[in-house]
Amino acid sequence: MLVKKVEYAVRGPIVQRAVEIENELKKGAKKPFSEVIKANIGDAHAMGQQPVTFFRQVLALCSYPELLNSPLFPEDVKSRAGRILQSCGGGSIGAYSASQGIECVRQDVAQYIKQRDGGIPCNPDNIYLSTGASDAIVTILKLLVCGEGRTCTGAMIPIPQYPLYSAALAELGAVQINYYLDEENCWSLNIGELRRALVDARKHCNPRVLCIINPGNPTGQVQSRKCIEDVIRFAAEENLFLMADEVYQDNVYADGCHFHSFKKVLFEMGPQYSNTVELASFHSTSKCYMGECGFRGGYMEVVNMDSDVKAQLTKLVSVRLCPPVPGQALMDLVVNPPKPGEPSHATFMKERTATLRSLAERAKLTEQILNTVPGIHCNPVQGAMYSFPQITIPERAVQEAKEKGQAPDMFYCMKLLDETGICVVPGSGFGQKEGTYHFRCIPKVSKPHIAFQDHVITRSLLAQS
Repeated sequence: MLVKKVEYAVRGPIVQRAVEIENELKKGAKKPFSEVIKANIGDAHAMGQQPVTFFRQVLALCSYPELLNSPLFPEDVKSRAGRILQSCGGGSIGAYSASQGIECVRQDVAQYIKQRDGGIPCNPDNIYLSTGASDAIVTILKLLVCGEGRTCTGAMIPIPQYPLYSAALAELGAVQINYYLDEENCWSLNIGELRRALVDARKHCNPRVLCIINPGNPTGQVQSRKCIEDVIRFAAEENLFLMADEVYQDNVYADGCHFHSFKKVLFEMGPQYSNTVELASFHSTSKCYMGECGFRGGYMEVVNMDSDVKAQLTKLVSVRLCPPVPGQALMDLVVNPPKPGEPSHATFMKERTATLRSLAERAKLTEQILNTVPGIHCNPVQGAMYSFPQITIPERAVQEAKEKGQAPDMFYCMKLLDETGICVVPGSGFGQKEGTYHFRCIPKVSKPHIAFQDHVITRSLLAQS
């Protein structure tokens, strides 16, 4: 069964053990720590990030419309909630929406993309709202995967990668084609490596898809405009469908780094590319300054998709009826936040700026602390919200791991969890070059928590040397 091949390290054995330890602590078990620090998953609110006031106020009114008459809420909040409710069946977010998503929300997403990309047109008919970005990514892969043996669809994914991709490809019976990011150059993407992976893959499958994660997860790199142009040329030359995972587009920290959307660069390269290269790009409410993972809001935009194929895509999303309507409402607020002069604008900008500044400070602090320890090297975190340091695991620990049938970094991370209560994800769950070991961690919200978390991680590594 294909399902047996599916693995998802972010919620794998390490996390299951973390839950067991939490239950043991609740029952009074004595441990050398008092809590489990879950640094394994980008669940911002669970780790202390505060929600945006405007978002929650509008959602509260959408959930309980009687509050529209309350003097406790600003007028722009009431206006936005009223507009969303008017677009819902029966004036309720408990009703189904159109399978592609609420029309006014898709219009707002299209306007957001147009403004983000400097005026490049965006057709609402090319927007599909989704249950987070993950659902949209899997849907596109379902649409593209076909064949068996040497005709089976191959999808090129970055290594290290977000395990959603490898899990989805395994479930669909597609061929995973690994291309390796250049760790020595801050996890940059090299076109020569893409070409190597493609040539090798054509010996046993039919490569049709190229997946890019920018900013990177778990590696935190931000691709330059030149790199994106090179990728687009490569996709055009090789007739590959481009998938651009851009859910961390607001999380860019490093000096000199800027987010460039694939859609914008594609159209600025001229008709030779903008009229031919097939592209699906993805965004979500779960990351950036929003951190609203639980609402499962997201969207994708498809570009240059054949009309017959697009009809199949619409049919495919219709099978699942519609994305969660509260998530659609939240996506609308993300792409159309309060404007200057509106009552909620000042508070919104204050909260947004503070959260993004905190994320940048935490990324820098984590990098600095980890790089003070022999045996750990952490590249600069240019964007997203993760650190992915390389660790040197002592030979005796490597041998002990082999004796237990575990990958060395899995062994290290499990030991770290059992001895310190810190839950991180081993690099083997994301993919890594043979002979290297890593882990992915998400720094806690407060600086004292970060310093403590990183100190314990480094102390544990030194103890094993």
